[in-house]
Amino acid sequence: MASATPVRVRFCPSPTGNPHVGLVRTALFNWAFARHHGGTFVFRIEDTDAARDSEESYEQLLDAMRWLGFDWDEGPEIGGPHAPYRQSQRMDIYQDIARKLLDAGYAYPCYCTTEELDARREAARAAGKPSGYDGTCRTLTAEQKQAYEAEGRSHIVRFRMPDEATTYTDLVRGEITVQPENVTDYGIVRANGAPLYTLVNPVDDALMEITHVLRGEDLLSSTPRQIALYKALIELGVAKAIPQFGHLPYVMGEGNKKLSKRDPQASLNLYRERGFLPEGLLNYLSLLGWSFSADQDVFSIEEMVAKFDLADVNSNPARFDLKKAESINADHIRRLDVKTFADACAPWLKAPHANWAPEDFDQAAWEAIAPHAQTRLTVLSDITANVDFLFLDRPVQDEASWNKAMKEGSDALLRTAREKLEAADWSSPESLKEAVLAAGEVHGLKLGKAQAPVRVAVTGRTVGLPLFESLEILGRERTLARIDAALAKLAA
Repeated sequence: MASATPVRVRFCPSPTGNPHVGLVRTALFNWAFARHHGGTFVFRIEDTDAARDSEESYEQLLDAMRWLGFDWDEGPEIGGPHAPYRQSQRMDIYQDIARKLLDAGYAYPCYCTTEELDARREAARAAGKPSGYDGTCRTLTAEQKQAYEAEGRSHIVRFRMPDEATTYTDLVRGEITVQPENVTDYGIVRANGAPLYTLVNPVDDALMEITHVLRGEDLLSSTPRQIALYKALIELGVAKAIPQFGHLPYVMGEGNKKLSKRDPQASLNLYRERGFLPEGLLNYLSLLGWSFSADQDVFSIEEMVAKFDLADVNSNPARFDLKKAESINADHIRRLDVKTFADACAPWLKAPHANWAPEDFDQAAWEAIAPHAQTRLTVLSDITANVDFLFLDRPVQDEASWNKAMKEGSDALLRTAREKLEAADWSSPESLKEAVLAAGEVHGLKLGKAQAPVRVAVTGRTVGLPLFESLEILGRERTLARIDAALAKLAA
């Protein structure tokens, strides 16, 4: 897929809010492609839309890239040979290129008003013809231009598309041919002189010598336009070559619709707040359109980079499956060594996430329970509800769990269990299990039925971490006190 020319790819988001997972998938594929080929990953900010861009979003983008583990070879904060890497700081470059395109006849001023354009498009649609720009201003004479100027009309700058088909090989979709009637002359500079995406994006790619453009399928229709612009830039000595294009499949959400920034599950912040590991999230996102192997879904980022090949990218839309994302994240949690896992949970063991006072947090108890918690978590934020019973005076009592576990005869069982636990050896969870098992036998219950009331009395919930390991860490005195509290509640 890569040629003898060193690979140079770019990721160029706009700072318009929290990044969404589709954008992260695009960044991942570009980054992995660059790293696989020993190439250069350029991070560029497209911030020419002053009405939508913000410095806060810019900082969020940089923070997200760091959290995800994407290092960039050129871009914000580190610079590079093609600096600056924010489009808002490159306006003089775009104005110069636009002027060169106009002077060489590759572009022209268009004086058509919005109302005129709308009317002509509507007429074309009614006649069953393509509704793109009809070329009205393509061949204006100097006198006609002067007349429009005298009327007080403003003009945009349009790029002049060649009257021939455009054929190129997409790295994901194969050979694509687009006829000229489907790609008409398009605007590259607004009437106020501000450059449009259609100009700045390919100009930056040309000047930064980008070799491969890997981007979403939604930009597929703009490729013939950009190829024509690249050819003009080559003629002007601005560009050296046309990059290769690869258009990544759509990421679909619920209702078979393209996942949009407005969809709650699209927000990167959601996954950070819930405690996804960057490795787990990236592992899942890599599977949205790419396959590691037929029998392996869980792998490290290093393994992905080593194996990443655009030939394995599927052109069909990929469906976002939150349950699958959670499952893969859980696998990555279990891959951590215990200390790394314990450290990763730290933000959720402190206020404002935790519902216990900081002075009640017991580091030794946490370190003892951490190996057991690690086998049960899907996301790191789950840790709070799993271990809160260790750090609170009394457990958070879930009423549904209480009603499910505390059946007729539960009080008698709890009294027997208390008696057996008080006399038990608390040096191992196995001896505590034997005590509850013995209590169950007294009342004709198997272990599963016998331990349910004990678990709810001690932890407040019917499900959670391994019970007997939890009892050992909680200790004899606190365990018996909670059983006493449950008996009092049952007697009330």
